Amino acid sequence: MKIAFLGTPEVSAMTLRALVGAGHEVRAVITRPDKRRGRGEGTSPSPLKAAAAELGLPVAYLPSEVLGKGADLGVVVAYGRVIKPDVLAHITLVNVHFSLLPRWRGAAPVERAILAGDERTGVCLMRLEEGLDTGPVYALSAVPIGPDETACELRERLAKLGTDMLLAALGEGLPVPVPQVGEPSYAAKLEAKERRLDFAQTGVVCNRVVRVGKAWTTFRGKRLLVHRARVVRGSQAIAPGEIQGTLVGTAGGLLELLEVQAEGKAAMPAAEWARGARLQPGERFGA
Repeated sequence: MKIAFLGTPEVSAMTLRALVGAGHEVRAVITRPDKRRGRGEGTSPSPLKAAAAELGLPVAYLPSEVLGKGADLGVVVAYGRVIKPDVLAHITLVNVHFSLLPRWRGAAPVERAILAGDERTGVCLMRLEEGLDTGPVYALSAVPIGPDETACELRERLAKLGTDMLLAALGEGLPVPVPQVGEPSYAAKLEAKERRLDFAQTGVVCNRVVRVGKAWTTFRGKRLLVHRARVVRGSQAIAPGEIQGTLVGTAGGLLELLEVQAEGKAAMPAAEWARGARLQPGERFGA
């Protein structure tokens, strides 16, 4: 098919490469403008733009530029911008959405599913319409969420599943889409405060925050990122937030830190950080 493709992150680049590899003709790639990396460091392209350059595909930055390209269909994967009605009126856009709609409509369905403790999620191929992820569904597939699976790991797995579903649907011909059924929930983008670890919660809840990424707490007045952790059983009584080696007390169970990153430093094994910190008896995070 002749396709216009809209996306931004690496998961969208995966789908673009697969479409080209399957023989589809991509007439246009629409992505977000180059992002400034830091003061004085210039800009860098989105992963999708970089993939398009490797494939020799034309790139544009406005959704309206999908029009007039002779595309039969538009494919959207994690684009991150609202597409206006005048575009939707002239081309069918199929969105590869990483949830089981209508649960977790919105920007952060993977993170919200993990934070909520959902046992399963999935992928929907949905026809875009003016409402927020309200369109009818062409196909869906459900998968379990692993108890220690991170948002990055789950997103990559869903992206592979969604790509396979999309290729199959394009090969067989898109079916008539079916309206969504059920009570909707909304997946707003996470704010920094939602990534702060609250050790007054259980270890399971704290580990969910770690699993979505960029989890943080404070230690001796400075921010500490927690990249990896796990819930462990222990007989010792540790107060919520108290640190003993790599173990942290919570309201229920212990959280073992595996990888952390102190402010201004590189990520390191938590055991190495604890040795360097020379922890004092009774020290706590967030104090």
